[in-house]
Amino acid sequence: MTKSRNRFALAGTLAIILVAGGVAVLRGHGGTPATAAAAPQATPVDVAVVVQRQITDWQSYSGRLEAVDRVEIRPRVSGTLVAVRFKDGALVRKGDELFTIDPLPYQAEVARAEANLAGAQARVAYTTSDLARANRLIADNAIARRDLEQKQNDAREAAANLKAAQAALEIARLNLGYTHILAPVSGQVSKAEVTEGNLVAAGAGSVPLTTLVSVDRMYASFDVDEQTFLKYVNPARTGKGAPVPVDLGLANEDGYSRQGTVQYVDNRLDTTSGTIRVRATFDNRDGSLVPGLYARIRLGGGVPREALLIDEKALGTDQNKRFVMVLDDSNHAQYREVRLGANQGGLRVVDSGLKAGERIVVNGLQRIRPGDQVDPHVVQMAGNWPTVGQRQAPEGNAAEAKADIKANTRANSQANSHANSQPNAQANSRAAAVNPA
Repeated sequence: MTKSRNRFALAGTLAIILVAGGVAVLRGHGGTPATAAAAPQATPVDVAVVVQRQITDWQSYSGRLEAVDRVEIRPRVSGTLVAVRFKDGALVRKGDELFTIDPLPYQAEVARAEANLAGAQARVAYTTSDLARANRLIADNAIARRDLEQKQNDAREAAANLKAAQAALEIARLNLGYTHILAPVSGQVSKAEVTEGNLVAAGAGSVPLTTLVSVDRMYASFDVDEQTFLKYVNPARTGKGAPVPVDLGLANEDGYSRQGTVQYVDNRLDTTSGTIRVRATFDNRDGSLVPGLYARIRLGGGVPREALLIDEKALGTDQNKRFVMVLDDSNHAQYREVRLGANQGGLRVVDSGLKAGERIVVNGLQRIRPGDQVDPHVVQMAGNWPTVGQRQAPEGNAAEAKADIKANTRANSQANSHANSQPNAQANSRAAAVNPA
């Protein structure tokens, strides 16, 4: 009997121990479900605050540079070329001598014309004196009327011959002057196409001796689409709108180094291409612009306006849509479709889809999906503001520019504080879940 009781007591003790061990195991594995599966780690990304600035809408075009003055130098008299008075490619001033044609034949022509003029002057003097004598005689009926009329005719003929001799002398002197070929405009000459000793002929069909282009100013011609013409160019052309700013950049430049003015708009639109030819004028004091160079043209339109700008790296592509990832207050990524405008200062204009001050992912977009928790590192929005050659704001807007910089700095500081506070709060929440009071 005593043995049976001992057996039952031992069995009961073992059962209690097994039950207690099972409860401990269950508590160790299933009693804290919050820690059973490790929480997903936040993805580190770079974020920046959407920039808001005042911009001018620009339209970009391609064009070519043209010289304001381009002259083909041709001889105006025939003869032998005896001198080339410039170096190939040299800069010359208006009136500088470029070529010399043998002047000896034309000097002889001048001498002959001078002799003819002297003979005509002598003939005029003789006929004038003879006519005066005839007028005295006719009063006394000492000369026939027919003889008087003959002398009057001789005097008129002598006067006409005098004018012809004077004109012939002027032509001879002009031809002699044409043997010295002068620069009609200031600019840069090309190489001499005809060298000394060659016989040159006069006329528009003759071979040009060289070409001369002006360099102090330069034209840039480009084709503007119909919508831009109607919206910006035509109102300025008719005086109903503000002048259209136009900037120029060369192929080896990143920005636009020169500012110019619209000088000419064609009188008809090309129906084939739907464009109209526009020509702008630019200063070329340094001589770096050369006719024929490729030109990048930026045409401004409208009054300055407020716009939102973001970095191109923040943009994603979803078939035919463009989107960004916006962070909410808890640092979760949210998909946001955007409608884009032109480039401004190295940034992209956002016409719709974002608000000023919102935070977007600018680096690490490929590592996250909508709804993911991220670990934001706030950086400055990239870009180059203002761009090289961009028209600066007037001095009166300096205070506004400073205020804009301060506002962006303040927004970045707040974003940093917000980004740093979120991970700490989340860490505290996880700690409270693991170690309940």
